Amino acid sequence: MSANDPSAAGKFELTSSRQLPQWLAEQRLSLAFTTYQAGKLFLIGLTPQGRLSIFERTFNRCMGLAGDGQTLWMSTLYQLWRLENTLPPGQLAEGYDCFYIPRTAYTTGDLDIHDIGLGPEGKPVFVATLFGCVATLSETHSIRPLWKPPFISRLAAEDRCHLHGLAMEGGRPRYASAVSSSDVADGWRDRRRDGGLVIDIDTDEIVLTGLSMPHSPRLVDGVLYLADSGTGRFGRVDLAKGAFEEIAFCPGYIRGLTIHRHFAVVGLSMPRNNKTFSDLALDGELKRRNVEPRCGLLVIDLRSGDIVHWIRLEGVVQELYDVVVLPGVTRPMALGLVSDEIRRTISLENDLSATVPR
Repeated sequence: MSANDPSAAGKFELTSSRQLPQWLAEQRLSLAFTTYQAGKLFLIGLTPQGRLSIFERTFNRCMGLAGDGQTLWMSTLYQLWRLENTLPPGQLAEGYDCFYIPRTAYTTGDLDIHDIGLGPEGKPVFVATLFGCVATLSETHSIRPLWKPPFISRLAAEDRCHLHGLAMEGGRPRYASAVSSSDVADGWRDRRRDGGLVIDIDTDEIVLTGLSMPHSPRLVDGVLYLADSGTGRFGRVDLAKGAFEEIAFCPGYIRGLTIHRHFAVVGLSMPRNNKTFSDLALDGELKRRNVEPRCGLLVIDLRSGDIVHWIRLEGVVQELYDVVVLPGVTRPMALGLVSDEIRRTISLENDLSATVPR
């Protein structure tokens, strides 16, 4: 673990498959993931010795992530944050080659923002789950709604269908996933087992139904990947047939997905012991396979469906929400808002001392 050790705040243990560090090095990437249950942003990279570097910062109810290695957008309880890497290429800070600092916060109110995509010029597009719509930032209001499902009669702070998944295509929102097509307050909970659906945002057409609490649709090279979380199945959507094709079974509640080359990185959570997460097909499938649910990340080879690498989290962290790849980053770190360190960290875009007066 890094010097910024999350175990200091409570029992925490992170283990990984033996060759995960080598995979990170070969792919030239790091990983970022969120847990709103523990309120943590985790950054996973490599130390100079080739061991895992684990860095965490505290953000209240951090959930959706989107980024490109330089900029990282993240939703929290009532804000949407932009974190920016301040290190130029080739420069290190305390052995880290990427240093994310919270630069801008848009105060949206508690909209329960889930998935985030990047629109034109990197402007975030996201799902405001409480209102059941896809939206973007507004300079004068909480958000600017862009689209709502055709079965939602009006925008209201009622979380009617639990719209939360978003797939982008060419910088625009293309597909969305919801737990149900309910149009009454909190109605989605009645259809957890088989009411899930995927919607084409361009046409308002429902392209897939019969899912169980689907999450994290991602469109890559014309292929729509998806987690059917209530069954533990990760797969792809055959848009022509309106069918779900399983790629791999994952031993946990799937939430969070990013695709890198021919690999999928998926997040796993422990199913909650409450009505919302009980009586799902996932429970029976775990028993049938004689395995306990787990929390962590899985790396899946899309060509074979094999789980080739993994990270397992035990202790205080039991639920994840989102995961993104940080391409070209070896060892990331970040500033948070809790410690006094953020007050003393200052950088200059231009060094005026080098300017020769005329």
